[in-house]
Amino acid sequence: MTALTKRQLLTGIAATATLAACSKLDTLNGLNRLTPGDGGVRKLVDGASFGSDVRQRLDVFAPAMHPVAAAASLPVVVFLYGGGWNSGDRGGYAFAARALAARGFVVVVPDYRLVPQVVFPTFVEDCAAALRWTVDRIATFGGDPARIGVAGHSAGAYNAMMLALDPRFTTRAGVPKRIRAVVGLSGPYDFLPLDASSAIAAFGHYPDLDATQPIHFVRRDAPPALLITGDADTTVRPRNAINLDAALKRVGASSELRIYPGLGHIGVLLALSKPFRGKGDVLDVSANFLAQHLG
Repeated sequence: MTALTKRQLLTGIAATATLAACSKLDTLNGLNRLTPGDGGVRKLVDGASFGSDVRQRLDVFAPAMHPVAAAASLPVVVFLYGGGWNSGDRGGYAFAARALAARGFVVVVPDYRLVPQVVFPTFVEDCAAALRWTVDRIATFGGDPARIGVAGHSAGAYNAMMLALDPRFTTRAGVPKRIRAVVGLSGPYDFLPLDASSAIAAFGHYPDLDATQPIHFVRRDAPPALLITGDADTTVRPRNAINLDAALKRVGASSELRIYPGLGHIGVLLALSKPFRGKGDVLDVSANFLAQHLG
């Protein structure tokens, strides 16, 4: 493949991503295939089961130079992808996992059951089950179960924030107070009334819609939160991050807000990948925040 052809393909990926929702796996799989990835990373686990359903599988990535049996374990990030709660596949997000692993984290990327197979709260419960697997087993792969953060993009940021803020999910999974920090990229946290078809399908059945909104679970002892959005995001409006940041600060919780000029919904995610990091320092800010709070 010539350099010009590769540039053309990358331009096509970026253009497609600008127009498409982050659930478009052809865009993300193309990104994994065609862009230079972060080196020095190993995939240690491919499709480990954390439940009985075929969707309850996960992958684990780690820095290649870190021995699995090393005495000093690395901090851990559970990365939850988006897709409107109705689409997505962990394989499409290897670029995000490798980017974080190259910064010194053991990274877990789980699949979870999707609409219409399940609705809220089951997809968040699946993410809690993946967290439980991580707490129980990540030491085998060089990760420190006492230093776990969660991160996600779009619907995955919603799932991550619900795990971090609503203690019912982690308590029921048997892993209360195990999340030390949370990073939300372009996440919906305060999106009533339901207007998008994907949100209606995921939450419209639930009798108490307030209980589906992360903003209603802010508390002083919440894990430190980093909320990242782009001011050009028309899929999940920046007000979601702005409102949650303000609500967390009102109760005395630790929260940081970053708004990137010119970045849209998919642009925040793509900024994690090597070819698009010039669009915004999303990876640097996220990795530094996680390193600060995970130790």
